[in-house]
Amino acid sequence: MSPYLFGYLGAAILILSGLSLTRKNPVHAVLYMIVMFFHLAVLYLGLGAEFLAAVQIIVYAGAILVLFLFVIMILNIKEEMEGERFSGAWPFGISLASGLLLLFIIITGNVTPGQQGTCTPAVIAAQTNTKLMGTLLYTQYIFPFEVASLILLVAVVGAIVLAKKRLR
Repeated sequence: MSPYLFGYLGAAILILSGLSLTRKNPVHAVLYMIVMFFHLAVLYLGLGAEFLAAVQIIVYAGAILVLFLFVIMILNIKEEMEGERFSGAWPFGISLASGLLLLFIIITGNVTPGQQGTCTPAVIAAQTNTKLMGTLLYTQYIFPFEVASLILLVAVVGAIVLAKKRLR
């Protein structure tokens, strides 16, 4: 991947993320997020992760953000848009975010490279990314995969229980 393309994609992702966080209109924020997800998918393609790019577009840009748009359109957001954008706690939020960023920089600065895994670039080049990911996921990492699916199932059932209207 060209360093210029990588720089453009990185800068565009950062700018679009900031725009989606700072827009007062939630529909505009979701639209900025959709564009950001497409830039992220192009970045994945450039890094050779075709499966992640497809999942990024299908799942995130295709399903989740469309769901966000439907929820936003169902809700009455006129009162929210007329009010003040930021509460009085924004200095605390910025200081907390700055502290977390500093902590992240300190932690990542002290990381030493570890042992190289079994999926070297030569192994990945011999197979496709999707085949290698599926083989590892359903053989070596089957237990964590099943635990994650159980947690997601519990979350879906919990959401249904919370959203269900109670009969009187």
